[in-house]
Amino acid sequence: MNLIYVKTGYSRLITYLVPLCVVPFIGIIIIMKQASHMKQEDMDQVWLHLQCNLVRVIICCTTIVFGITFYIMRRSRPVYLVDFACYKPPPHLKVPFSKFMLHSTLNGYFNGSSLGFQRKILERSGLGEETHLPQALHSIPSNPSIAAAREEVEQVMFGALDDLFANTNVKPKDIKIVFVNCSLFNPTPSLTAMIVNRYKKGYDVRTYNLGGMGCSAGITAIDLAKDLLQLHGNTYAVVVSTENITQNCYFGNNRAMLIPNCLFRLGGAAILLSNKFSERRRAKYELVHVVRTHNGADDKSFKCVHQVQDAVGKLGVCLSRDLMEVAGEALKANITALGPFVLPMREKLLFLCSFLAKKLFGSEKKAYYVPNFNVVFDHFCIHAGSKAVIGEVERNLKLLPSDVEASRMALHRSGNTSSSSIWYELAYIEAKGKMKRGNRVWQIAFGSGFKCNSAVWKALTHVKPSPNTPWEDCIHRYPVAA
Repeated sequence: MNLIYVKTGYSRLITYLVPLCVVPFIGIIIIMKQASHMKQEDMDQVWLHLQCNLVRVIICCTTIVFGITFYIMRRSRPVYLVDFACYKPPPHLKVPFSKFMLHSTLNGYFNGSSLGFQRKILERSGLGEETHLPQALHSIPSNPSIAAAREEVEQVMFGALDDLFANTNVKPKDIKIVFVNCSLFNPTPSLTAMIVNRYKKGYDVRTYNLGGMGCSAGITAIDLAKDLLQLHGNTYAVVVSTENITQNCYFGNNRAMLIPNCLFRLGGAAILLSNKFSERRRAKYELVHVVRTHNGADDKSFKCVHQVQDAVGKLGVCLSRDLMEVAGEALKANITALGPFVLPMREKLLFLCSFLAKKLFGSEKKAYYVPNFNVVFDHFCIHAGSKAVIGEVERNLKLLPSDVEASRMALHRSGNTSSSSIWYELAYIEAKGKMKRGNRVWQIAFGSGFKCNSAVWKALTHVKPSPNTPWEDCIHRYPVAA
């Protein structure tokens, strides 16, 4: 850890070396210019005074220089979100309900009870008729091979990255830090290695692959990218958030493991971050806070989203009946950690009073005061895990239907795209022209383990939608009943 601090200090010293040298030089010039207008008698008196107080002058100047240096080196660099791009699947990969059920029937993996259960889940899911699945799952029988899985992830990652580079005019060689988070597909070579190979990046690129962290891993990657941008000056970082559907479709008849088949859909996002001050004038957002909480010490939380084999050896992800309860507890832990950073004093005092009143006089069933987060945030991007997940957050935070519109519409348009869902939601808000300068947006994501992560962004301008978003050709039709 000591080496990290040394490296940080060295990096910041080099970054701010010119200002640290120039400022004293400018000060000397100003003093000399002022001295040129002084009379000889006055200059003699000043010089005599300095000689008598030489030690004090040296101590004072040294303290000021060290104080300024320490402040500059300790100050966190702002992290800017220059732009982001969400993958837009081609039309031939659309999977309306009728096609989904037809393929499920023709594949022959599911019995009649399982087919009926999937139909009910689809009808209640909040998904629309325009979600997408990878090519391998359009085949009959399905083709969940490693080659097909690689083809899917290349299609999503490179599609999003190509749009991002085209929209920002940033060259791939300028990216020095690359994160990819994909929970259930971690091949060798890694997903980041695939990006390095595709864009022929230099040997000095820093790459990080996050796996097994569920739908909240995108914010985890943002947090880690932020930390690295504090270490390395004047650079870019890219975060690619996705999930692989091809190799993680369940072909059995366990109902708890069939639900992900009905909810998860093709998607991904690429996010360009930078600590360059020159990027502030065109960046969309500045990162304000990242708060990550983990309830994995509790066995019920740990096992509520579990990759397992069923009774006949079929691999899939099992969703526990306790999922909504676990998600609610994780959300409470996260907002308890985030609240002190963002809530005004009035809301903090109201919560404290309700807490004390319940402890002293109230019953166990009486709930704590829920802070009004609408006084802090203008927009909410809640992980579009399912209609039930969005509803649970809406109830817990006492949000209005308009607050969760982006989340419900992203679920309807794209399905559960895992960690990238919060970016489809942010793209929806931009496409609607609702993001104004100074607005704050709260991204909330849940992940296996069980985790709840939050990211808070501040809009630096009246944000306009980027070209080629998934909403570009359909935003006029939204919102819809979902």
